[in-house]
Amino acid sequence: MVLMTNSPAPSLNRLSVPELLEHSRALCTPLLREAIGRLATPLDSVASYHFGWTDRDGRPVEEYGGKAVRPALALLSAQAVNASPSTGATGGAAVELIHNFSLLHDDFMDGDETRRHRATSWKVFGPAQAILVGDALFTLATEVLLESPHHSDIETADAARAVHQVTSATRKLIDGQAQDISFEHRDRVSVEECREMEGNKTGALLACASSIGAILAGADDDTADSLDRFGHHLGLAFQAVDDLLGIWGTTEITGKPHWGDLRQRKKSLPVSAALAEGGQASRRLAELLATAEGRGEEDESKLAERAALIEKAGGRAWTQDEAGRQYKTALAALDEVAMPDSVREQFTELAQFIVHRKN
Repeated sequence: MVLMTNSPAPSLNRLSVPELLEHSRALCTPLLREAIGRLATPLDSVASYHFGWTDRDGRPVEEYGGKAVRPALALLSAQAVNASPSTGATGGAAVELIHNFSLLHDDFMDGDETRRHRATSWKVFGPAQAILVGDALFTLATEVLLESPHHSDIETADAARAVHQVTSATRKLIDGQAQDISFEHRDRVSVEECREMEGNKTGALLACASSIGAILAGADDDTADSLDRFGHHLGLAFQAVDDLLGIWGTTEITGKPHWGDLRQRKKSLPVSAALAEGGQASRRLAELLATAEGRGEEDESKLAERAALIEKAGGRAWTQDEAGRQYKTALAALDEVAMPDSVREQFTELAQFIVHRKN
């Protein structure tokens, strides 16, 4: 049953986006730390390093651990049905565990050596430990949700619905990663194929985050589905921005290698859109991609040429427009949900932050 009451739930209202993210992190981090504390040594140490809680020697550091966008969405979705933000915290922690499971595996599969301005876990502790920690985070997400009725007023049936939501999103996420890897071995990928991949790899988990708090609060299916669609399209907007940063973002801001997606021959939205344009720059880009060998083996001049051709063929501008289109579609789905105006404003401000982010 949705928790509809005449008195307002404890609120995240009037918080700026940075304050909302920090508050969400503060609510979810203790749950994450408790879950990580269950892991055997050295998995707990590897996980603590990955989350940004410790350095490679296990010494505590000033905590970062990511932007906390997904936990914030989970907390807001609980408030959308007049539940307390704390109801969504369990869902936020579960989604963060799944997100970080994917990051640990993706970093190794993609050969990424830096994340959040420091060495990735597989570079520090080796691939085997990073993979095992990722596996462990996946199982912890289910544990956290199934145990939630024992520590709160969440109903057992709603916890089970949340587990289904998380596992379904995880399956799609894995599908998306498999598609992404397969695209690297193709000279050309259509925009439609790329959008489908990104809907799986990124949209599914943001959709889950945007609805899981409401599900744990007992929301009806229509409400959960609308919040899910909001998150899905917000995820596509988020990924479009990420694709732009993957080519034109600077290491100083993103913490990732300059032209990283080009080094890995990723067929992201800017590349797919540029190849579809069909003009002279598009044809030249197709020739370069057909003759490129492997990952990370091209010199800076060749990467710069490819980036320039993508921009000349309109790939950069098209992707910027696509982020805007998906953002508007996300807000339209949000309009389907009857919720307090203040919560709607928070959703909208967070969505704007995601679409206009720089890293």
